[in-house]
Amino acid sequence: MSRILEVCIGSVESAKAARDGGAARVELCSALEIGGITPSPGLMQQVRRVEGIKIHVLIRPRGGDFLYDEDEIRCMEQDIVAARECDADGVVIGALTADGDIDIATCRRLIEKAQGMSITFHRAFDMCNNPMKALEDIIALGCHRILTSGQAATAEKGIPMLSELVKAADGRIIIMPGCGVNSGNACNILDSCHCNEIHASARKSVGSGMIYRHSGVSMGNPDSDEFARKETDANEVKAIVEAIR
Repeated sequence: MSRILEVCIGSVESAKAARDGGAARVELCSALEIGGITPSPGLMQQVRRVEGIKIHVLIRPRGGDFLYDEDEIRCMEQDIVAARECDADGVVIGALTADGDIDIATCRRLIEKAQGMSITFHRAFDMCNNPMKALEDIIALGCHRILTSGQAATAEKGIPMLSELVKAADGRIIIMPGCGVNSGNACNILDSCHCNEIHASARKSVGSGMIYRHSGVSMGNPDSDEFARKETDANEVKAIVEAIR
């Protein structure tokens, strides 16, 4: 089975870079600096115009934990409808109860709205209290894959847990390692865990084209650089693709 690289992106520019580097799929998000939230319908539409790559849309209404109230659940339901209307290939979902279990009722509602799209359960999995029980719950829900670091700080550090998950899954669901993946460790992670899909950010810093720059003002974090942003590096994507092949 061929190996697949998924790249998390937040712009049309990054979608093109991921495609040009040879990635098979992108996870489309906004606000990657807080782990990602749902992108706007406008961004979904523009990225959908990038030919030659599959698009999975992150469904997450805010940063922080994965315990959602009714208003947030309804928001996620409508975001899934928007993603489907933009011809996304899949959605990336996840929700937990206050006790750290998979929120089965909420996930069922979200999956119902997806109406046959590919379903990835995101890294809320890494915050659950019992990964093996969570694995079975997610399989029972009908999800197609789980994006996880193996409940560790990075996928490389999570190799023991990732390996256990792959063994327990026994082909019933795809385990996709993610977090801290790069061209230097991607192949080892896949080989060690016996996985065929992997998730990476593969980003680099890109300077602003602004000539006039008003210093001393920040739009967010006081320490942030308003004249630099992170975008997908096509060369790093290509290096990962070559490494895992």
